[in-house]
Amino acid sequence: MKMRLHFVGLLLFVCTLASCDKEVLENTSVIAAKNALEVERGLFGTVNEHRVSLGLNALQYSEVAYTYANEHNEYMISKASISHDNFSSRASKISSKTGTEFVAENVAKDYGDATEAFQGWMNSTSHKKTIEGEFSHTAVSVKTNADNNLYFTQIFFR
Repeated sequence: MKMRLHFVGLLLFVCTLASCDKEVLENTSVIAAKNALEVERGLFGTVNEHRVSLGLNALQYSEVAYTYANEHNEYMISKASISHDNFSSRASKISSKTGTEFVAENVAKDYGDATEAFQGWMNSTSHKKTIEGEFSHTAVSVKTNADNNLYFTQIFFR
């Protein structure tokens, strides 16, 4: 009887630990997603502030661009590296859905926040040219991998 009580007590203890671990993991995922969303908003705002400071138009948000930027981040995370793989296909799909004539993108990874990512892009001639280019719409996707490293894709079009 005592052995059975010890076993039941041990079983309840293990179940409690297992459920706590799952909750902690779920909370960590929610926090990472919320942080990524904050970084997206911050980067979108920083890019627009920079453009306006130069006398350029503020870019409008595009849900279509966001969808493709998000998919590309998932792809880069699966490959564990940044790339412009399949850009022509993405650009064609965005053009056909929005009637645009020109699409561009910036990608990055491992920056800790929106300011760092923006500075990294501004330190690159080609990325800076894209940010300051003749575009009307954009969207930024930021996703975290399993190690909580951030991946960034910003798509621009006109």
